[in-house]
Amino acid sequence: MGNIVAIVGRPNVGKSTLFNRLIGGRQAIVDDTAGVTRDRQYGTSNWNGKHFTVVDTGGFVLGSDDIFEQAIRSQVSIAIDEAAVIIFMVDVSTGVTDLDEEVARMLRKTDKPVFLAVNKVDNETRRLEANEFYSLGFEETYFLSSLTGSGTGELLDAITPHIEDDESIDDSLPKFSIVGQPNVGKSSFVNALLGEDRNIVTEIAGTTRDSIHTRYNKFGKDFLLIDTAGIRKKAKVHENLEFYSVMRAIRAIEEADVCLLMVDAQHGIQQQDLSIFRLMIKRHKGVVLLVNKWDLVDKETNTARDLENEIKERLAPFRDVPVVFISVHDKQRIFKAIEVALQVYENRQRKIKTSKLNEVLLPEIERYSPPSHRGRFISIKFVQQIPLAYPAFAFYCNHPKHIKENYKNYLENRIREHFNFTGVPIAIFFREK
Repeated sequence: MGNIVAIVGRPNVGKSTLFNRLIGGRQAIVDDTAGVTRDRQYGTSNWNGKHFTVVDTGGFVLGSDDIFEQAIRSQVSIAIDEAAVIIFMVDVSTGVTDLDEEVARMLRKTDKPVFLAVNKVDNETRRLEANEFYSLGFEETYFLSSLTGSGTGELLDAITPHIEDDESIDDSLPKFSIVGQPNVGKSSFVNALLGEDRNIVTEIAGTTRDSIHTRYNKFGKDFLLIDTAGIRKKAKVHENLEFYSVMRAIRAIEEADVCLLMVDAQHGIQQQDLSIFRLMIKRHKGVVLLVNKWDLVDKETNTARDLENEIKERLAPFRDVPVVFISVHDKQRIFKAIEVALQVYENRQRKIKTSKLNEVLLPEIERYSPPSHRGRFISIKFVQQIPLAYPAFAFYCNHPKHIKENYKNYLENRIREHFNFTGVPIAIFFREK
């Protein structure tokens, strides 16, 4: 199911404020004009050791009141399909409205966990008034004030048991998802890959009704493509609905080991691509960048190298990402893309012996040791890889809290220099020895 928590509800009940609390940042520029910011739609949160992606549906609605209600209805139905957990937010200061009733009716039909969050409960009178929301019929009802943060801890405590643990290491087939903006050529890529020869494809139903994983097994390559059918099937229903495509992309990222991010060679990498790329990194997924429609680019003025450098500049600080120039139309380098993805998958699984790590990294640490903190000498004595589904390393030292970000980057670069982790984010932890 992926680990998506969606916040739904009428406008101005405080969805963005709660969203900011959950992702622990001022990411949303909260403004009364609906949908002012573009970046405030999703972010990552962790609580009680569970990591999940939070989606604020408030970032998506524009338009007049009647379109509004329709948009909210379709958002709720998408959230019911796509999210693992739904937070339904209402506002005590307005009481139960008709639209709240309607959303409640929709949500009562789902068997997904729904948490009713009654917002703006910040004094005794309001606490009494909030009781009327029990009439909406949700067992899990929480009173909170997203401005002061009271009540959000209890809500999170209740939600986390419904979130799956971060993928445990399983050595089943690699799972790839192809993510990118509409019309960049994702379905054509899948079709070119699978060819007309559909009998090599076995469709394996995913956990939900419409998440279908397609198994590809020929030419000695064996992997799953996430959700290729689902996207085609449903796209008709939610024509051009930005919320739907973002939700879909997040789902595909959550379920994959390696994400193939496809961009259009003529437009380069856009802001939306970067937001999705950052989510892939935060969720520790392998990444391959596919630059499609390379056949349409004038090679005189644009060399692959220039374009690649330009793209990597925008991906900074994580530049160690393979870039493959493809043309789905001319079936150019499609298999190359898959080979690179399989290599990145291998890099993500890579385990390095503790003895080897120490032999290689301790001299690098000696050569350039961490800057001392307020006269305290910091010494790193020992390194080991942590058994997670993605590359993560623990450096044991005397003052773990005082190691600066730039030293962490230095260590990451040394690890990348000695071992092949191209296309894979690396997690580094400092622990008291």
